[in-house]
Parts: sequence; structure tokens; C-alpha cells
Amino acid sequence: MAFVKISEQESLYDNLEQKSVHELLTEINQEDHKVADAVQQAIPQIERLVTGIVERMKKGGRIFYMGAGTSGRLGVLDASEIPPTFGMSPDWIIGIIAGGDVALRNAVENAEDDTAQGWKDLQEYNVSPLDTVIGIAASGTTPYVIGALRDARANGCLTAAITSNPGAPVSEVAEIPIEMIVGPEYVTGSSRMKSGTGQKLICNMISTSVMIQMGRVKGNKMVNMQLTNQKLVDRGTRWLVDELQIPYDDAKRLLLLHGSVKKAIDAYRGNRTTD
Repeated sequence: MAFVKISEQESLYDNLEQKSVHELLTEINQEDHKVADAVQQAIPQIERLVTGIVERMKKGGRIFYMGAGTSGRLGVLDASEIPPTFGMSPDWIIGIIAGGDVALRNAVENAEDDTAQGWKDLQEYNVSPLDTVIGIAASGTTPYVIGALRDARANGCLTAAITSNPGAPVSEVAEIPIEMIVGPEYVTGSSRMKSGTGQKLICNMISTSVMIQMGRVKGNKMVNMQLTNQKLVDRGTRWLVDELQIPYDDAKRLLLLHGSVKKAIDAYRGNRTTD
């Protein structure tokens, strides 16, 4: 039986060029409402993946996102947001896109069609069985991703696939297939839409829950965020005021001295116990 890509099937809507702006926006929004429900159905698989990642990361393992086109860009995006949000080194979660960094802005011809290149790209990072490789492919047929997952799994890595098609080839090579069935796209085949939205939601869920499990959040606060602008300095200062019950100016000095909310709290409380 031939593999059928739901993500490539005909849109449920037609004559789009004849619709008003209001109709277009309303219908796109109606389709977007389906995404969160589709992601919810995949929570058991996402939970299994996060649990496996945390076990490995506590021993020094890393996460690698692998993808092409929109899928690759979303993996790189999620990875790039971890250092400023959680204060983690950028070599803990790494996004790799077919065609290299130039593909973040421009389509690279045939980059996703090379079955061997994904594993070659991974080998540059000296991957080990402690690492996790997450392939992202809406179609579920991207050779670059399939090859990377197959070889990574053969070399002992934990592997997972995020796809919009059930029973996809990428699911068959991954230890943990995450199938998010959002249905046909509003513009037929345009997987940057619902599929891309769902991929972003799942990446958010994976990286955020892993970081929480790794102790990078206290209460509900990003206590390890990098202080890269005045907005974040002010946010961190106000958190210290609330947590330590000290004046704003004192909190700001403490924060800037130690570089993060967590370090400032630890230092303050350590000093207080030795007074």
C-alpha cells in the first residue's frame, strides 16, 4: 500500500483568490484551532522523549534538532532561544539545518535530498549514545532527516521524529515517533502553516520541560536568563525584590554583580546565613 501524505492532500477550501481578507483570516484561524488538539494527542510520545532526554542530559547528553526548510529553521530557532532564556551553554541544544546556516534565509537546492549528509553533519559534533537526535519533517519523507536518524539510532543515540503524517518513513527509523496529524493545509501542501505551528509547539514543550527538569526554572521564573537588555535586567530585579524583600536598587546591584537571578539569590542567602 502506497504511503499517503495527509499534509499534501487538497485543502478543504478553494477559490482562495476570490475571498475577502476577513474570510481568509477567519478560515486560516479555523484551521489553526486544530493544531493544539493534534499536539495534545501526541503528549504520551512527547513525555517519553522528554523523560529519556533528561536522563541523558543529566549525564552530559545533548539535544540535536535536524530538519530541512521550515522544519530545520524551527529547530534552529528553538535551540537558539535556550541560552538567553535559561542560561544554558549553546552546545547543549543544537539545531542543524540541511544546507547549513545559509539555508536559514535562502532555499538550498537539493540539500534535503542527500541521505548521508545528515549523519555527516552530526559527526562534526562527536555525537555519543548520551545524545538525543530529533528529526523534524512535516512530510515524513525528507531523506536528510531519515538518514540522520537511522545512523544516529544505529550508533546508540536516542532518536525521535516529529511529522504530520501517520506511518511516515521518518517514524519507522525513529525510536520515538511523534505524529501530529493536523490535516491538509489551508494552501495545499504549504506545511509552513499548520505543520510548522505544531512543530513549534512541540519544540517549545520539549525544550521548556527539559530545562525545568534540569533545574533552570524556580517557581515559574526564568532565574537563569541572560541579562542581555534593560527589560530583562528590570524583570530580574523585580523578581529579586519579590523573592528577597529588598529595595529595588539593592536588588539591581545584586543582580548585576552575580549575573543571574539564581546566583544572586544563592549569594544573598549564603551571605545572610554567615552574618
